[in-house]
Amino acid sequence: MIIMATRKKATVEDIAVDEKLKSLYKLQSYLSEIDKIKTLRGELPLEVADLDDEIAGLGTRINKFELDLKELSEMTKQEKIKIENCKAKIERYNKQLENVRNSKEFDHLSKEVEFETLEIELAEKHIRENAQAEKQIKEQIAAAQEQLKEKNLDLEAKKKELDDIVSETKAQEEKIREKAKKTETTIEPRLLAAFKRIRKNARNGLGIVPIQRGACGGCFNKIPPQKQMDIKMGKKIIVCEHCGRILVDDSVVHEVMEGK
Repeated sequence: MIIMATRKKATVEDIAVDEKLKSLYKLQSYLSEIDKIKTLRGELPLEVADLDDEIAGLGTRINKFELDLKELSEMTKQEKIKIENCKAKIERYNKQLENVRNSKEFDHLSKEVEFETLEIELAEKHIRENAQAEKQIKEQIAAAQEQLKEKNLDLEAKKKELDDIVSETKAQEEKIREKAKKTETTIEPRLLAAFKRIRKNARNGLGIVPIQRGACGGCFNKIPPQKQMDIKMGKKIIVCEHCGRILVDDSVVHEVMEGK
């Protein structure tokens, strides 16, 4: 009686492990389908995000140029005011020169006129430099605006392309996600967490793979014959000693795929 009970218990455990492996592989098949949909979208989501960043950067750049233009305009305005003030001083000094009484006073006023004249020349030079700088900035703004126009057109095209693909695959993806979510509820939390961790670290997103020609279906390293037998029996969960993926017999794959 004790032997029979032990055998019965072992059989229940065997079935439990076998079902776990089937559930894991079924989940993997759903997640792989979702990955294929994402692959169909390709690099479009990243391209859209990059274009958004570039457009934002160009906008910031144009705003900076416009602030520089405003600053230059203000500087030019101040230089023009300075010129007018200098001219007023020169006019006043020239009138005083008409009534000078001695050479000392004449020299002093003449130097003041000369100084204000030099100030005018310097201000006019600054105005010319500002005008040249404004011209260059306006050219840069025009170039940036042209780039912005092109980027916006690219973004519009990429978004439309992405929206078309998403609209075509959205219903399908949601349906698969529901199936995956339902399958997850049949897997114990610790095993599910381990599977997700393995899948996350796997290059191709496969956390559970079948044996193919005596090798791991993930990393293609050979599996010892005894371990192959253990995997075929499905009595315990076995992982590849090379890549860490969970291994299943090919019969599990066929059963799961036929059941889908």
